Amino acid sequence: MGIWLMGIYVFVLAMFVGFELIRKIPPTLHTPLMSGANAISGITLIGAILVVGEGSGGWVTALGIAAVVFATINVVGGFLVTDRMLRMFRRKD
Repeated sequence: MGIWLMGIYVFVLAMFVGFELIRKIPPTLHTPLMSGANAISGITLIGAILVVGEGSGGWVTALGIAAVVFATINVVGGFLVTDRMLRMFRRKD
């Protein structure tokens, strides 16, 4: 039970730290940071696909499939947001 409690503690702490970090970033840096976040989500997606491909068992495969779905949503959404932000900086001819 102790490992679960430690995991929840780390997760909640990471949420607060992440929120504070993102809140203090100036808007001009959001696009490069989104690109980095997309790269990390891409790595997560590849890892999740490898886990699903192993076929280790019921729960592992189910969690792997959920990770593939959520990482795909994150990557696609990140690219759409980045593209929208970059369109804001284009010159109007």
